[in-house]
Amino acid sequence: MTLPSPNKVDELFSEWDKPGSPGFALAITKDGETVYKRGYGIADLEHNIKIFPNSVFDIASTSKQFTAMCIALLARKGKLSLDDEIQIYISEIPRYEYPITVRHLIHHTSGIRDYLTLMGLAGMQCENDYPDNEIIGLIARQKELNFKPGEEHLYSNSGYFLLAEIVKRVSGESLAVFADKHIFSPLGMKTTHFHDDFTRIVRNRAIGYSVRDEGSFRIDMSILDVVGDGGIYTTVEDLCIWDQNFYQNKLGGYGQDLIEEIITPGRLNSGEVIDYAFGLVIGHYRGLETISHSGGWMGYRSQMLRFPKQRFSVICLSNLGSAEPPELARKVADIYLVDDFTEQSIESVSRQTQIREIPSVDLESKTGFYQNLKTGTVWELLVKDGKLIVEFAGMSFTLAPVSSSHFVIMDIPSNPDVEFEESGLDEPSHLYVCVDGKPREVFQRLDFAPPDSEQLMDFTGEYYCQELDVTYRITIEDGELLLNRRNSLRETLKPINKDLLEGTDITLQFVRDDFHQAVGFNMSAGYGSVRNIQFVK
Repeated sequence: MTLPSPNKVDELFSEWDKPGSPGFALAITKDGETVYKRGYGIADLEHNIKIFPNSVFDIASTSKQFTAMCIALLARKGKLSLDDEIQIYISEIPRYEYPITVRHLIHHTSGIRDYLTLMGLAGMQCENDYPDNEIIGLIARQKELNFKPGEEHLYSNSGYFLLAEIVKRVSGESLAVFADKHIFSPLGMKTTHFHDDFTRIVRNRAIGYSVRDEGSFRIDMSILDVVGDGGIYTTVEDLCIWDQNFYQNKLGGYGQDLIEEIITPGRLNSGEVIDYAFGLVIGHYRGLETISHSGGWMGYRSQMLRFPKQRFSVICLSNLGSAEPPELARKVADIYLVDDFTEQSIESVSRQTQIREIPSVDLESKTGFYQNLKTGTVWELLVKDGKLIVEFAGMSFTLAPVSSSHFVIMDIPSNPDVEFEESGLDEPSHLYVCVDGKPREVFQRLDFAPPDSEQLMDFTGEYYCQELDVTYRITIEDGELLLNRRNSLRETLKPINKDLLEGTDITLQFVRDDFHQAVGFNMSAGYGSVRNIQFVK
């Protein structure tokens, strides 16, 4: 490979490579060598310290591959089996109708509700710190799972938090100590650690930021020192060392057999192969196989993108919460692997889709509310400025027509396909969403019938959830329903019909007695990461 000019890469990051702006650390590896590394922007705005390749970042969920490696090493040592039920190691977790195994946790197929979403619903603020046993207690109070273990793949941070606890109970050492002893020290990753003590001083730390106003920033960091699902502090230089271990394993004396295990994707009960291995996403980009994972937590974002057959990787870390390392990592790959790709870039496909005109499309017939039959998430489709728009969870995306029934979401890098059911009716009854060839998500069209003022009153009152140990209060102010939560959190609820209310990333499906009075509701939240949690009036 003839290496391209670094100037092409630098241009991608020029927006942040200036005084007064958070930015990125970048490393590019090829055939076992780091061919380019650089920092862009400022690591510490208060002290005007620049970002360098040795700047230390919180890599958030990109940490999961290290937690999974710890579990794999313990399994190789005969300390546990991946097919053991998790209650063998964490007896506090109740036994449900179906067994949950260590393997289910690794592949996000356990059905356990996401603890970060549960914390938010319970009024526990992620900016604060909570002991591990309190979070275990929160998970253990859940009476139901999102689904039967092995039936679905649904990302859940609870699984990797529990894996960290299993490492601790099996090895007798914290995840931080075990990982340092068996991964970081053997590989020479001297600036990497699981940050399980928020008081620990970290040299060369990049401070996490988010945008306050245009041109200004605020510190965006948490003292929550839970690890396993995240929590690694590291540099792009150390991650280059980790990256190269995938080609020549030095851990545990197990050779490449260990690597083959951790890059093997999981399977559902149906036999369907999913795209998630041991904390790693197995996918494709422009016709080439990829192994990757991204992360986002508070004011930090990260991406490791590997093309194993090309022995090429991009490692991109940022201290800005609105940054998009996955998108930038792909653009770096576009520069270096231009002669290897067999498919067009996502950006090229997007541009071609945008310029198509389908004048016969009746956009108005597509508008309305649609609910995901699995997750409970509600989408509202409406027409703005002659374009079909989807709104959910406080976000808005444009649907570009490919045909009268086929649209593409333009504002999401993966460009999900949205297909409307052609049922012969004037209005479609379902829509189907497909991302990167995965099984379609089914959304059912809802009849929009806003309740009258008397029906609105029926929603009001106090509702208690035993699983969260929290009480919510629904009130009416100025004709609008308000959900009053712990810590003075309030949000407006939009009535879809007499039994369904929608908030910001939450849906409330009401339960009625024989007299048609509301006696409670089932709440789903976090894009389906918590489903049907029960509140009683």
